[in-house]
Amino acid sequence: MEEKLYTIDQVAEILGMHHKTIRKFITEGKLRAAKVGKQWRISGHDLSLFMENSDIQIDRTKEEENLIEFSTSKSTSSNSQNKINVSSVVDINELNIDEYNRISNSLLALMNSKDPNLGLSTIKMQYSEKENRLRVLLWGDIKFTEEVLSFIKLLTEK
Repeated sequence: MEEKLYTIDQVAEILGMHHKTIRKFITEGKLRAAKVGKQWRISGHDLSLFMENSDIQIDRTKEEENLIEFSTSKSTSSNSQNKINVSSVVDINELNIDEYNRISNSLLALMNSKDPNLGLSTIKMQYSEKENRLRVLLWGDIKFTEEVLSFIKLLTEK
């Protein structure tokens, strides 16, 4: 199975950062990337590792977009890594601010629960009022990802 490779611009869009910031992370060795021809490419795995290991707050608010962001993570008392971890980017489109608040509060409540099935996991969310879009970045084991995706489906069904 081929792994998805992202361009610097795609990673910048996902993380809500400027492409020069992503280039700086690559130069400093904070984000692993490989040259494909003359262009940098970042694997989904390397992006997941960067997101999980980074203390960078993605709180850059563009006035014209009015971005609202927050992230949360949950870990159990076990320090063992899962054999398989998954990263996912979920875009929920045509979402007004009230729907965003309902969905983000529900996901935050899920992460704050005492459910041991969450394991080592992370959710990062970014809402763009300009685009009426909520972007949810997930990182965790397969069970966590499956449960959160099912929960998002339930929250977005009409």
